[in-house]
Amino acid sequence: MSAQATLVDIAIGLGCRKGVSGEAIASLVREALARIEQTGAAALFTVDGKRAEAGLAQAAQALAMPLHFLTQEALAAVADLAQTRSPRVEALFGVPSVAETAALAGAGAGAVLILPRIARDNVTCAIARTALMKEATP
Repeated sequence: MSAQATLVDIAIGLGCRKGVSGEAIASLVREALARIEQTGAAALFTVDGKRAEAGLAQAAQALAMPLHFLTQEALAAVADLAQTRSPRVEALFGVPSVAETAALAGAGAGAVLILPRIARDNVTCAIARTALMKEATP
């Protein structure tokens, strides 16, 4: 599914190492959401290369949020907006941060990163808001 077809206020970008549990992913997402003040429709986004990770699907189910896989090209298109840089991630995926670029790409054109990447237990998470949420925020 493309990010344009997804109507969300908050895009949660995820990265993870192979084999990470859904519980670890869901726990970090809950922590990330607790750090922001905005609310609204939320969805999870990650790079297409993570499609086989069962933990991502388990976390989406536990959080009752849709999970969307984005192309590396979609993530690369917003790479300049990322605040965090990981040489390992750049070598593997061609972007500075999977979580941040997935959040930004998932939120669509004009998105703003409201929570830079946080990491724990081999999971990374970042949150972006849509341009519409940005305009509605005083």
